[in-house]
Amino acid sequence: MKTLSICLRGLETRAEWIIAAQACFMYNFPLVTLYSTLGGAAIAHGLNETEVTHIITSKDLLQSRLKAILMDVPRLKHIIVVDKKPTSWPDLPRGIMVHNMAAVQELGSKPENSKSQPVPSDIAVIMYTSGSTGIPKGVMISHSNIIAGITGMAERIPNLNENDTYIGYLPLAHVLELSAELVCVSHGCRIGYSSPQTLADQSSKIKKGSKGDTSVLRPTLMAAVPEIMDRIYKNVMTKVEEMSSVQKTLFVLAYNYKMEQISKGYSTPLCDRLVFRKVRSLLGGNMRVLWSGGAPLSAATQRFMNICFCCPVGQGYGLTETCGAGTISELSDYSTGRVGAPLVCSEIMLKDWEEGGYFSTDKPNPRGEILIGGPNVTMGYYKNEQKNREDFFVDANGQRWFCTGDIGEFHHDGCLKIIDRKKDLVKLQAGEYVSLGKVEAVLKNCPLIDNICAYANSDESYVIGFVVPNQKQLTTLAEQKGIRGSLEELCNYAEMEKEVLHIITDAAVTGKLECFEIPKKICLSPEPWTPETGLVTDAFKLKRKELKTHYQDDIERMYGGK
Repeated sequence: MKTLSICLRGLETRAEWIIAAQACFMYNFPLVTLYSTLGGAAIAHGLNETEVTHIITSKDLLQSRLKAILMDVPRLKHIIVVDKKPTSWPDLPRGIMVHNMAAVQELGSKPENSKSQPVPSDIAVIMYTSGSTGIPKGVMISHSNIIAGITGMAERIPNLNENDTYIGYLPLAHVLELSAELVCVSHGCRIGYSSPQTLADQSSKIKKGSKGDTSVLRPTLMAAVPEIMDRIYKNVMTKVEEMSSVQKTLFVLAYNYKMEQISKGYSTPLCDRLVFRKVRSLLGGNMRVLWSGGAPLSAATQRFMNICFCCPVGQGYGLTETCGAGTISELSDYSTGRVGAPLVCSEIMLKDWEEGGYFSTDKPNPRGEILIGGPNVTMGYYKNEQKNREDFFVDANGQRWFCTGDIGEFHHDGCLKIIDRKKDLVKLQAGEYVSLGKVEAVLKNCPLIDNICAYANSDESYVIGFVVPNQKQLTTLAEQKGIRGSLEELCNYAEMEKEVLHIITDAAVTGKLECFEIPKKICLSPEPWTPETGLVTDAFKLKRKELKTHYQDDIERMYGGK
């Protein structure tokens, strides 16, 4: 198989990535994508499994990550570096040639270069998953899968045209970002490239007093994972708490008034102009549609984004195995917690899951494992027939289906709600089933929590948790209790663990968690969980296996001192 691989950090969100991808599509080179935050062994595994001969990357990534594994990739012959200045690489293994992207573009423009036109069933992308449940799997996406997926997504977004501007900052190795950008390209929308570190005025790599990328670009379209939206929500609400009593009262009154009005289908232009204009300006002030995908978005955050950013939030559901497509909520639907109705490219059915107690005959809403069928369902996992047999099947009508492992329920209007995940369900010692994802979704709304991983052992009778606290909130709490120290010292104080656990318990009760679902013990972690730590994926999904290994000593402590 002719393969060209893009595995890069420097190209996650830049024009060269999508240009290279379009060139590969046109010449019928299967494109292999790998997250740059995967470890060296995982990257080498992907490159060797797909027998890669070419890599497109950046100078920085070649030096920092790829050079160390090149000896382990014997079929690699060519490296194309996107940086404009030509650079010599004397210390690379023999037989590997390094090219400048500008020179390769010049070669491609010569008329003697013939194109091998793809057919719909040809592989367009082998997209490696983020590895949240183990070794990354290569998902084979055909050209027809891509067309079906982006057609379904575009149909749910009204009036897409060349006047729209999309801001791209999520990794293009993630199906959400790649699909969103291909939708924009197919409708003539402009794309501006950013990064999470330069997105807003307050971002970490923006000099104080300077403008972030959203302020300069003023985009009308944006895709985001819930982690990003949760951060925005918590930052704004923290500032609201710091307002004077008059300002805070005005904001709360306007917030509640607008929430009531949009539930009736009315707009609130006066509130938008006088109260929410400053919040809306955080994303440039011109946003008309926000997409959310990659993980469930909490009801509180979704309601906040709808109200304060004065634009609809289209929450969607899809997987790499379905080319990112499945459902997207109608922009006129302001309900929370739902992911919308099936797209025109997809059919969805619910399969009974007896162990978890979910059945398609449940009242008032049918429930079960979500199966997605349609032309957007991909060709399967590359060189992994066992998983293909487990997760994919073709029905009597010849339609291909994917078993997602997610549990959903259909509402009377045809909209889907994700309520559980088979892999997140743990049976406690006394027989109660705990959905770890449900516990985390409720507790992440607590201002004191930046991130949380619930954990339960089937041999034990209670849930525990690993918590990344919000530094500002934790410091304030410590000062109230007369405790001083660095963030690391505060996280190691048993007294602070007790205080945080008390607040978490209150939040769990408010969120209507059952008694057995509420964590009985926690450990505080001073280090944030980023893709670079290997504890979360590039879409900020928890890597439970890695988190369990990382906090093994704390697990033994929390379960040992019963």
